[in-house]
Amino acid sequence: MDILKSATDWAKDELFSTPFFILFGLVFMVASLGFWQLGKTNIAKAYIIPTLVAGAMLLTIGLGLFFTNKARITQFKTAYNADAGAFISSEIERTEATLKEYSLVVFKAIPLIIITACLLILFINTPTWRAISITTIAMLVVILLVDGTAHSRIADYHKKLVLAEQELNTEFK
Repeated sequence: MDILKSATDWAKDELFSTPFFILFGLVFMVASLGFWQLGKTNIAKAYIIPTLVAGAMLLTIGLGLFFTNKARITQFKTAYNADAGAFISSEIERTEATLKEYSLVVFKAIPLIIITACLLILFINTPTWRAISITTIAMLVVILLVDGTAHSRIADYHKKLVLAEQELNTEFK
């Protein structure tokens, strides 16, 4: 099994999915601009800042992930060629930590925040809080969509790393 190819393929797949954060971030920012220019009602005006903040957050997440994963592609080759065993071990640790983070943040905290935002919509009847809640839900749904696919990719990559480590250990015994 060529784990370097698997690592590089994983990073390239991440480079494909992270621009969706950027795209949705830009969509939120354009929506904010639209609310600012065209919004006549209180609720439309209330969306200006929440959609701008959500757009900036998604844009920041997307750009951060894009440049991090772009740098990883070259770092993978260097690290693998220097010491394949150490590379595999460090990647296993990194993917395990990421999978735990997904389990806690993406699949537990984000749904709880969405539920809280839904409750705010039901119980607080001001335009600002409704706009904040609805924008929060929309942004978190985008994160769930993109990170849901990223989770499955990193889980598959983690399995390949574990197999590569087992192969490496049996090779040296």
